[in-house]
Order: sequence, then structure tokens, then C-alpha cells
Amino acid sequence: MPPESADSDALLYQRARFTTRLPAAYRFTASHFWLAPEEGGLWRIGLTKFATRMLGEMVDHHFEPAPGAPVAPGQQIGWIEGFKALTELYCVASGTFAGENPLLNADISLISRDPHGSGWLYRVRGEPDASAVDAQGYAAILDATIDRLSQAECRT
Repeated sequence: MPPESADSDALLYQRARFTTRLPAAYRFTASHFWLAPEEGGLWRIGLTKFATRMLGEMVDHHFEPAPGAPVAPGQQIGWIEGFKALTELYCVASGTFAGENPLLNADISLISRDPHGSGWLYRVRGEPDASAVDAQGYAAILDATIDRLSQAECRT
């Protein structure tokens, strides 16, 4: 099913058994991260609902850079472990690392329960990766990803 506007602030995406809202002001990456603009050139960054479903229940996480350290797109900055998978975290912005979400140390389940809100991962002061797209662009990425997953399931 093609994406539809849920309201002026988000795009409602529905496909197969997956539904999510994509905030219109956010940028998204093909690696299933979102970037939300904040004041002063800050970008709050987290995993999309699709990514959290692929990882499963969150277990643990770790970030390498100290606040103020320079970061660049594609740079490994840590890891996150879900019940289904452990994955490295790569930066999706250039600038300086502005810190991780302190709430996750007390309740890592926020990543899955509130992925676009209090479940953010880290902040960067700078600019998003040039390949980051808007909500419509990310909907196209989701379509292609779900198509690939469906084809793989058919082959097994």
C-alpha cells in the first residue's frame, strides 16, 4: 500500500504487516536511522521503527566517542544489541559528537517503545549525511527493503 499523509506533521507508512509514522521534519538514512533537527545545529539521531523490529527487544548499547569528538558519516561510533541481533552503530552525520541519550542507561527499552521520541540514541552538532532523505524518500527505501525481505522469504 502506498504511503499516505497521516497529518501535516507525519507520513503514515503501511506495507504488509508493518505500519509506522515518519515525522515530516526528520531526515532518514538507508541504514534505518532518523535525524531530527534541534536548535543550534544539533541533530538528535535514533533508530527507525523498522530497525528496532529487525533487532528485537533491546538488550545493551555502547558509544565510543566522547562529547566534543569529531565524527563523520560512516564512522563506527559504537554498538547496539537486540534480542535478535548485535550490530555496530555508524554515524549518520558530520560534526562533533554531542553525547548519548542518558535515559537509555536506565531504560534501554525506550528505543523500541518510543523510537522517534525519548528512545533517541545520540546527538551530533553539525550536518546530516548528504545521502539522508525526507519521509517520502524513506518510504521508497522501506518499499525496496520489504520487497527484498519478501523475495528472500519466498526462496526459503
